[in-house]
Amino acid sequence: MELKHIKELMAAMERTGTKKLMLKNSNYELQLERDSNSSPSYSGVEDLTDASSIHTQVRLNRQPNVSLPRTADMSQAIAPQEEAEKPGVFITSPMVGTFYAAPSPEDPSFVKVGDQVDKGTVVCIIEAMKVMNEIKANVTGVIAEVLVESGHPVEFGTKLFRVT
Repeated sequence: MELKHIKELMAAMERTGTKKLMLKNSNYELQLERDSNSSPSYSGVEDLTDASSIHTQVRLNRQPNVSLPRTADMSQAIAPQEEAEKPGVFITSPMVGTFYAAPSPEDPSFVKVGDQVDKGTVVCIIEAMKVMNEIKANVTGVIAEVLVESGHPVEFGTKLFRVT
């Protein structure tokens, strides 16, 4: 598993409030866990940053307890974002599944930043159990931000779009 994927999982955990995540396959085992307090911290083996308490553990089969390497810029790349929440209303995921911004890979996105949406406007698709579910805006406004990348998994309550 690449470090960028682990970072994406950590960000998704923070965004959705997920407390614990464990992934296993024939090549590795990954465990991420957040403390229940308000500041994000992940428990595991090695502290990946000097400035925060984010930890993770990766065990490779045949090479147990191998930890991720430390890089000079990693602390800035995965340090928790302490920026104030931006104004607006969020369109959130009503289910667990995979987020798709367009009806098919060759089609344009349903909506993009700057587009006007009304209640009932289809803004994306979430695939759940091989069923494509159209997600409609529950507010009227302008798409200010798309918060999820197409093809990425989402959970119930994941913020998909910020509307102003």
